[in-house]
Amino acid sequence: MTRLHEQEKDQFKKLFEEERVERPEDHLRVLEGFLSVERHLTAEELAQLLAERGVRLPVDFVRETLKLLSRWGFARPGRFDNGVVRYEHRHLGDHHDHMVCLKCRRILEFTDERLERRQVEVASRHGFHLLRHRMELYGLCADCLREREKRLPLVNAKAGERLRVREITGGTAVRVRLLAMGLRPGDRIEVLTNAGQGQMAVSAGERRLVLGRGLAQKILVEPAE
Repeated sequence: MTRLHEQEKDQFKKLFEEERVERPEDHLRVLEGFLSVERHLTAEELAQLLAERGVRLPVDFVRETLKLLSRWGFARPGRFDNGVVRYEHRHLGDHHDHMVCLKCRRILEFTDERLERRQVEVASRHGFHLLRHRMELYGLCADCLREREKRLPLVNAKAGERLRVREITGGTAVRVRLLAMGLRPGDRIEVLTNAGQGQMAVSAGERRLVLGRGLAQKILVEPAE
């Protein structure tokens, strides 16, 4: 545990004494487990990590401790694209933003002073006093991008991707149907929605198209860039 984490542990213990929190030792075990890893954790993941180290605590207790850590400024909860609450360390004086991989769900932290200054400038131009902000960029991390096929069925594309229709498979009937909808090889499209089941929506120019998964499976696409 780093010197910074030791300081945070001491601060946490003092708050326990002041607030007369019950089961302080168990709360400290949760804090130690939380500070020992540098990644965004759910309550369930942290409970599993503690169990692997021989500390077995109910998930609800771990979750309540994380909420306590958040209330006192030691942790920061975040809901990313799937809505699951994940907690990260909140060190004093530290600010960063996030890049979220839509495939492996990895969360990358980054800082950019130019972006920070630009946000303040934009807010000021609109007469807005900026207190805090959160930036989340969604896409594919470098590892997933390397593993990804250059050509894939549209049904496997993620919301927000900009693609080019490379080929339409499935025979004449499928091609005629898509042509009637206004979609043909060479068209550039953007995936508007794809929940992994049911219909998906794409845009082609100023047109919105809703496709069943069977039909989307027959459209082969590649990155538009």
